[in-house]
Amino acid sequence: MTHVPGIVITGASGRMGQMLIKTVVDSDRARLVGVVERKGHDWIGQDVGEAMGGQALGVTVTDDPLEAFAQAQAVIDFTAPEATLEFAALAAQARCVHVIGTTGMTDEQIAALEPASRHAVIVRAGNMSLGVNLLVQLTKKVAAALDEDFDIEVIEGHHHHKVDAPSGTALMLGEAAAEGRGVNLADVSDRGRDGMTGARKRGDIGFHAIRGGDIVGEHDVLFAAPGERIVMRHLASDRAIFARGALKAALWGQGKAPGHYDMVDVLGL
Repeated sequence: MTHVPGIVITGASGRMGQMLIKTVVDSDRARLVGVVERKGHDWIGQDVGEAMGGQALGVTVTDDPLEAFAQAQAVIDFTAPEATLEFAALAAQARCVHVIGTTGMTDEQIAALEPASRHAVIVRAGNMSLGVNLLVQLTKKVAAALDEDFDIEVIEGHHHHKVDAPSGTALMLGEAAAEGRGVNLADVSDRGRDGMTGARKRGDIGFHAIRGGDIVGEHDVLFAAPGERIVMRHLASDRAIFARGALKAALWGQGKAPGHYDMVDVLGL
């Protein structure tokens, strides 16, 4: 099994971290060679399988990412923006493929990944699922085909633990719609309405965030014109789709030239 790529998972104790660990362990195309948690976390020094309440996996949780990355060919990272920037520099130093599913990154933080992408492969996406990335491409095509008589609204729903809004996927969809129309999303984004806001501005792209319960991820793109509406929807019922997509990205990145890629590249869309 040593011929298959070794994978490190960051943020091991989180919901996505544990799902990623299970996905890699269950795969015959990759090996789990390291897991990383923040300094002071209760899992540090424990076997990750036992920390997750199962059988030992022979991988000890560490707070030293560089030591873990040095043993790996890829890092899968669904953490927080500040941590992701630190991991990007270390993954580039170790020449690991860095798969980034972290959301809530600002334009400045995304730009700060550029130095790392000159030395290693970075695959970053607000959503790793095949279905969502198909929806992104469809959104771009529909927005290009319809004029501003059609108002565009992006509606997303997630569990009540999610800390950022709009979701990374919603922003991907908004960017796709803006690109289809040939405009800059920052110039037409409408992210909140409360009180006497006045009439909707023609050409704006609206965003609405729902938070509740254990919603995994729901995204609608609405094109509304007088007399007709087009609604495109993606519903996620299992986080495993994101983990499988992230693993696919980690495997795809092996042997690729350094650069900043996304799931459109991975899926050949």
